[in-house]
Amino acid sequence: MKNKKLNKKIPVGILGATGMVGQKFVELLIDHPWFEIVALMASEKSVGKKYKEAVKMWQGSEPMPFHVADIKVRECKPNFDCKIVFSALDAGPAEEFEEKFARAGYSVVSNARIHRMDSNVPLLVPEINPDHLELIKAQPYKGSIVTNPNCSTIGLVIALKPLLDNFGIEKVNVVTLQALSGAGYPGVASLDIVDNVIPFISGEEDKVENEPQKIFGSYVNKKIKYNDISISAQCNRVGVRHGHLECVNLKLKQRVREKDIIQAWRRFSSEPQKLDLPLASKHPIYYFEDDCLPQPKYQRDIDKGMAVSIGRLQRKHIFDYKFVVLSHNLIRGAAGGAILNAELMAEKGYL
Repeated sequence: MKNKKLNKKIPVGILGATGMVGQKFVELLIDHPWFEIVALMASEKSVGKKYKEAVKMWQGSEPMPFHVADIKVRECKPNFDCKIVFSALDAGPAEEFEEKFARAGYSVVSNARIHRMDSNVPLLVPEINPDHLELIKAQPYKGSIVTNPNCSTIGLVIALKPLLDNFGIEKVNVVTLQALSGAGYPGVASLDIVDNVIPFISGEEDKVENEPQKIFGSYVNKKIKYNDISISAQCNRVGVRHGHLECVNLKLKQRVREKDIIQAWRRFSSEPQKLDLPLASKHPIYYFEDDCLPQPKYQRDIDKGMAVSIGRLQRKHIFDYKFVVLSHNLIRGAAGGAILNAELMAEKGYL
């Protein structure tokens, strides 16, 4: 069924609605053409309060809408009428609640890490592996669980996908410069990050190194056969509000010209664009010729914050090429990515 033709919006709930990612879910869903917020859920300390009272600091670019501000926050219990639950929970609560909702018949679309590497859970980037949604059929739930990858992984794999398909990739080295909002609110203490770079983010390097192997894997005999791409990552926290910048070196399986790589990026289009999903970017990738671009301050919001920006492609003798890639960690890398997953599920009949 083509949901874009439906007269009635699909009701959705948000788990962990008061945190930074939860707020971004709210902001992106307020005027969504397919989805309508019917429930906001959070921890016990917020239950019973109006949403405007439970939120410590509203992070939206516009004031909190009145109709959302007065919604009472509910317990994280599967006892309300909707089809989709977006999860912005931390790993601990996600482990406790996401399966409960899936078993009760809800489609859980999660930003949490806890189920990402489960063998029967799609680690979904709609531009890359939409066929992985078939894993849902092997899940032991009345509903389902679908996850999006780590916020740094998403920008990286979208940049790599056209190169992997056209030229093959042997190995990748990536150094990430990750925004403060990736640490949540209130996040990193000011005295730790001002005049400083923190060269460690717990668990981050393992995610960036391992998740692409599943994302790029092939769906064969109802399972994912992992790709053998080799990735080494170093992850740093920097004093930028939003936008993860990544410095990538890679070795390709064949010799190609710079213009061939740029052309592959600029021509790249996939299922979300074909289906004209509401939150899909017009172009998944934008390449910039200016050596000073991309920069978080200027390019992170391109194309609804859902596109990836790339620049500084250079041929080098140790690896074949190097370049920088930028993505909005809260939109493309978190809430927006999860909403796009739900749009694809709705359009493909997986709800």
